[in-house]
Amino acid sequence: MKMSLSALTAAVLISTATGAFAQNVAIVNGKPVPTSRIEALAAQVAAAGRPVDDTVRAQLKEEVILREIFMQEAQKRGIAGTDDFKTQMELARQTIMIRALFADFQKKNPVSDADVKAEYDKFVAANSGKEFRARHILVEKEDEAKAIIASIKGGAKFEDIAKKQSKDPGSGANGGDLDWAPAASYVPEFSQAMLKLGKGQLSEAPVQTQFGWHVIRVDDIRDAELPKLDEVKPQILQQLQGQKLNAFQQGLRDKAKIQ
Repeated sequence: MKMSLSALTAAVLISTATGAFAQNVAIVNGKPVPTSRIEALAAQVAAAGRPVDDTVRAQLKEEVILREIFMQEAQKRGIAGTDDFKTQMELARQTIMIRALFADFQKKNPVSDADVKAEYDKFVAANSGKEFRARHILVEKEDEAKAIIASIKGGAKFEDIAKKQSKDPGSGANGGDLDWAPAASYVPEFSQAMLKLGKGQLSEAPVQTQFGWHVIRVDDIRDAELPKLDEVKPQILQQLQGQKLNAFQQGLRDKAKIQ
């Protein structure tokens, strides 16, 4: 079958147009809008954790078309020549360059699994030991605390007194319950007094801290329950990455000659 010259020309034009549209999202006022713009935005959406489905791609297509329309109008009005635009462009350029610098540093200076394990081991060493399930009643005066101790020894319920008299609204509402915590979580005077108590024991005398006078009871004691490495690895990784980046930034600041 022979194809006429006009038919062949039409086929070539159609093929060329098809290829152009494959490379471009659309042509706005005669100017092509490349598909790569959609792909760049799609990468940002994906990096934020959102799936890029057909609906999102349709939204991105409309976005890049609108951007082209607005850009063309801005160019017509000479926006690019204004001092404010030039200043904003320079700030944007700096932001992009600095972000790329930091990303390049982190890529070339990754945190190793060994680094994460070493940091975790330090955490375990600092937080291992005993945890205490303690209760307290906080009052303003020593005499009040002594009277409370006498009442409890006489049969009054610790939890009821805490709800009525404790100045600590958080624990007081829960019968003085401070939940599980290591001794180091409390101020020294409180922790030292608590460490002298066994399971189920009540402080014999009020304990004074900067907050007032405490009546303390230890309900239970256990070995500290620490999270497994896999459970805290993302947080440790982020922490170490931040430390490396901060050191890099500070190093550049220290070496800079500023007059």
